Amino acid sequence: MGSTKESQHRNIKLILLAFLAAASYCNCVVETETVSVELYYESLCPYSANFIVNYLDKLFTNGLIDIVDLRLIPYGNARIGANDTISCQHGPYECVLNTVEACAINAWPNLEQNFPFINCIEKFVLAHEPTAWDACYKNTSLNMKLVGDCYESGYGKKLELQYAAETNSLQPPHQYVPWVLLNGQPLYENYEDVEEYICKAYKGTLPEACGSILKFKSVNENGKGDGNRFTLKDTLVSSI
Repeated sequence: MGSTKESQHRNIKLILLAFLAAASYCNCVVETETVSVELYYESLCPYSANFIVNYLDKLFTNGLIDIVDLRLIPYGNARIGANDTISCQHGPYECVLNTVEACAINAWPNLEQNFPFINCIEKFVLAHEPTAWDACYKNTSLNMKLVGDCYESGYGKKLELQYAAETNSLQPPHQYVPWVLLNGQPLYENYEDVEEYICKAYKGTLPEACGSILKFKSVNENGKGDGNRFTLKDTLVSSI
């Protein structure tokens, strides 16, 4: 009886040793957490449009999007009134485009699908031609009926009310738009340096683009410029 137990223990030990040996030689890819970037914005704000078109768009061309979990929240400085009416900072047409973009995010959850459409809309905003945004329909092979149905059915407004609740519950509260959070921390006026913060926050092997981004920042800052801003940036990086 004793020999049987000893044999069982020996077999278990051999199995464990074999497992550990296999694990030590495994070339498995270990996943590293992505960097969370959240953009709280409104569609007709020129600063928001500029950030989307001239900053966020770069993430898709330089490869940083592979290490980023990007969320867009199109509501901004709007206000909720009686009977859940929504008033937007730049007027009713901004409410229309906020809702259209919310519907696009809902219809196509994949960033590779919804971002080019939203980016297209914001390019028209920057060009002072926001009403020409329907041309963006022609630039995609996606099912645009999903966006139209979302808007016409009122579901888009429901999405906007959800974004309103999320935006209004931010701590610390958002002060302006675009309001950018990186791993839950607001970047305040340093939001245009989002690429630098992404590279510094990521814990895995950095994409090639980070080398030039961090080198460029190091050469250009190098202790020069606005001391207050540099101190704020150091504080933000250490807290991310």
